[in-house]
Amino acid sequence: MAEKFAIITGASTGIGFELASIAAENGYDLLVVADEGLIEAAAQDFRLHGVAVEGVQADLSTIEGVDALLGATAGRKIDLLCANAGRGLGHGFLDQDVSDWRRVVDTNITGTLYLLQNVLKDMVARDDGKVLITGSIAGFIPGSFQAVYNGTKAFVDSFADALRNEIKDAKGVTVTTLMPGPVETEFFDRADMLDTSVGASESKSDPADVARDGWDALMKGQAHIVSGWKNKIQAAVAHVTPASILAEQHRKMAEPGSAEVDHGEAR
Repeated sequence: MAEKFAIITGASTGIGFELASIAAENGYDLLVVADEGLIEAAAQDFRLHGVAVEGVQADLSTIEGVDALLGATAGRKIDLLCANAGRGLGHGFLDQDVSDWRRVVDTNITGTLYLLQNVLKDMVARDDGKVLITGSIAGFIPGSFQAVYNGTKAFVDSFADALRNEIKDAKGVTVTTLMPGPVETEFFDRADMLDTSVGASESKSDPADVARDGWDALMKGQAHIVSGWKNKIQAAVAHVTPASILAEQHRKMAEPGSAEVDHGEAR
């Protein structure tokens, strides 16, 4: 058993998988979770680094799913938490089923906050621990045809800033927000956005690069990291651009069928 113990959510693929791989490389025992059976195959990969790994399949959009994850710690001290689990949803809001947009809200906000509250209480009490929350530069942009997702990321980005201030007296506890742009993962497939300009784009970030940026910022105790220089520019521009213009720009990226309009010859 290693001295260090980390929880990584959304670890079956994408950014979460890469974060868990880095943590394992750095000698952390792992508790990894996702809402699909693929998490056990991922756990097998992480064990190749010589650390103890437990994989849990749980739906983190529910309180019961988060409780199952917390129960799997068996009371072990959590040194590091990467709250990375998230869910997207494309198409116009009026066309979305209530159950679908509620699951986005409950995964990205409710489950994330419940997990953070439970883990951070112990970290703050002992004045030691590191937390990485996966937000997004989408939180800076009104997300036409991705409105619920962008809204949840705006909440997460803002919440993390407020939380960081609330616990600032716990000098040994750090909360870092990782804010990537579009990443080459299963996100766009699962969000039914492969026919959009952003979903079909070949210029999305590599999840390994994003995870490394997040890990480095986490280890340094930084408050925020926007991954990728293009995303840094986009985030800076978003702060000074009217919301109506940002929404129209997002529409061109995320409107269903926009891939055929903008990139039809390449798709």
